Amino acid sequence: MRTVWRWLELRLELKDTLRPLLAHPIPRALDGRVGWFYVLGISVLTAFVIQVVSGVALAITYVPSSESAYDSLKFITDSAALGRFIRGVHWFGACAMVLLIVAHVTRVFLMGAYKFPREINWLSGSLLFLATLLMAFTGQTLRWDQDAFWSLVVGAEQAARTPLIGDPLTRLIVGGYAVSGATVSRVFATHVFVVPGAIALLVLLHVYLVVKRGVSEPPRADEPVDRAYMERYEALVKRGLPYFPYAAWRDAAAAAIVLGVVTVLALVVGPPQLGAPPDPSIVVADPRPDWFFIGYFTILALMPKGAEAVLIIGIPAIIMAFLFLLPFARPFGQRHPLRRPLALTAAVVFIGGYTALTFAGYQAYWVPLRLEGALLPASVTGGLSGAPAVGARLFIDRSCWSCHMIDGSGGRRGPDLTHVAARLSEDRLITRIASGGPGMPDYAAILSKDELANLVAFLGTRR
Repeated sequence: MRTVWRWLELRLELKDTLRPLLAHPIPRALDGRVGWFYVLGISVLTAFVIQVVSGVALAITYVPSSESAYDSLKFITDSAALGRFIRGVHWFGACAMVLLIVAHVTRVFLMGAYKFPREINWLSGSLLFLATLLMAFTGQTLRWDQDAFWSLVVGAEQAARTPLIGDPLTRLIVGGYAVSGATVSRVFATHVFVVPGAIALLVLLHVYLVVKRGVSEPPRADEPVDRAYMERYEALVKRGLPYFPYAAWRDAAAAAIVLGVVTVLALVVGPPQLGAPPDPSIVVADPRPDWFFIGYFTILALMPKGAEAVLIIGIPAIIMAFLFLLPFARPFGQRHPLRRPLALTAAVVFIGGYTALTFAGYQAYWVPLRLEGALLPASVTGGLSGAPAVGARLFIDRSCWSCHMIDGSGGRRGPDLTHVAARLSEDRLITRIASGGPGMPDYAAILSKDELANLVAFLGTRR
């Protein structure tokens, strides 16, 4: 081993590079009982490495096209050697990465580690957090089943509402004016190349800043951050211990735990089940994103009429403002959570509220849970014949029933159509159905002229 090391050292001069990383001192308090809080960073990095390795293995067989994506993933799951296991590793690695980075951001926020002089540490970590969510979303859509297809449609609609750049941004995402084969290729390239590359660069910057600025010590109630903080911190570090081996063993243990848990879950539970192949003609009103986005989809489903523009733009704007303005708004002051009750309350409310929204999203009580066997009440279909009777059946078959209620039956996502003919003329019904609108797809390319006429004939009876 010494011979190999001397050979490498002569050519790569690794000692000059690795020694500062391994020998940089950490405050002695971090080697006490609170030291385990500081393993979250390496845990996130471990999950990212798991994603890269398993993702490369999946990309060897996955075919990024609208015609073959679903079938290739089904082949990986059912027939390829170790395919099911690798998909499971990739899925639980994604779950671990999202959970751990949320925990890491929360820990940094509550311990005030974003304050002077570590503002840029927080900004680079915020970018890593957003990149992780983007990688999770693009990974979900690559499954290319019904849920993935409609989640992408919903995501594109959110992008379309961005002021000034909404239209070009949507075309950039979907590769045109409609979700197609070009969309799959773009999502694949984003998920496999763009986002992981950005994360790798941000990780290098983040680690560099941690080494240069030092690891933040556990906050003390009697030591607020001020302009003299660096002098106190440098004195504390001089009494500290080198990272290796005093803290490195904890990071190694945390990495091993993450790898072990992901591997066991992949073997025992396996990957998420594929849904039905994507069919744009079946408008599923309740697309099921992965669990980390269910809470946000719940907000979209339950927001009141007229609030779409405010919430769809406002929620991301608030999150971005919080992430990127926080270190400049509060660079000094108390770091201890008990001396910052507003910060502690905000963290509890946000995490608790999003958890509640996630549970509500899984219940999905605002839309029908399933479309199979759906029937309109006899009070609606009784006495219908000819075109209105055919239209009533189309109302179910084309999933209109899953969004719109008629006489107490159906979903509550769209307007109640019990008396729609009293509000809209035949021409306006045709225009509304054909052109779509906020939250409603364009049916002009989905329905034939006869189907559209039959559906309007049925709705025309609702006075």
